[in-house]
Amino acid sequence: MDPSAVASPVGYGRHVAGTKKLFAALKRRGPHRVLRGDLAFAGLPGVVYTPESGFSLPGVAFAHEWVAGTERYEGTLEHLASWGIVAAAPDTEKGIAPSVLNLAFDLGTTLDIIAGVRLGDGKISVHPTKLGLVGHGFGASTAVFAAAGMPAKPRAVVAAFPTITKPRAEEAAATLKVPGLILSDPGDPMSLRSNAVELGRAWRSATLRAVPKAKAGGLIEGRRLARVVGLPGADRGTQKMVRALMTGYLLYMLAGDKAYRDFADPEADLPKAAVMDPFADDPVALENKVAALLKP
Repeated sequence: MDPSAVASPVGYGRHVAGTKKLFAALKRRGPHRVLRGDLAFAGLPGVVYTPESGFSLPGVAFAHEWVAGTERYEGTLEHLASWGIVAAAPDTEKGIAPSVLNLAFDLGTTLDIIAGVRLGDGKISVHPTKLGLVGHGFGASTAVFAAAGMPAKPRAVVAAFPTITKPRAEEAAATLKVPGLILSDPGDPMSLRSNAVELGRAWRSATLRAVPKAKAGGLIEGRRLARVVGLPGADRGTQKMVRALMTGYLLYMLAGDKAYRDFADPEADLPKAAVMDPFADDPVALENKVAALLKP
């Protein structure tokens, strides 16, 4: 093939159209029937969602947002499993003052469990080198700590709308060479709690993408949490976009499916998820966030 044809506008148009088609498909459930299990069989509170069958599958451990639990992410965990990714989530550190380090340890334990035993009725296994970490909010920063502390590093980490923790995750991020995807919502008042940009600066092997139409708290399912603690409730649009972005990323990074290469390419133009430069100063954006926060 003539190399110039690859770089032609016509070729590029087909490439972008293909990525948009994949993104649209990933917003829906995948082709696999999903099974649900309990991590308690291995001594850890939590859940695991798997495809109906398959050996040497990719697997992830998922960390929840502050004062949320695994029941708030059932749809997301099922979504990952429907696309062939075993998704397990420890149901620990759900109180008002959770320990980010304890939950990080539980994430590592979760990966050990799903990679170390046959799941289901013995027809499901996770490959020990196809492991990743995913987290939302508080859990996103927790996933960074978990990756930094694991002797055998995961292949990739997804940090969806990470928030500030104590201790801060930036120092842990600075030690990471693991590829990562950081999703940020620069237009939401909740972003004042965000450390997405700071993580992007410290974590040089990660890609920071802005999802401007998403709501930082919208990945949580159900409404009761919002009423109790005043956080934003579930947002279907956010859930669809984030699930598509993380699924495509993990299918390439963990499963090696080249069809989804663009989802892990920092130069690729993904639908509604532009790459951000974490070192770009934008005082106007900060001013807008503060003004939004102070609105009655």
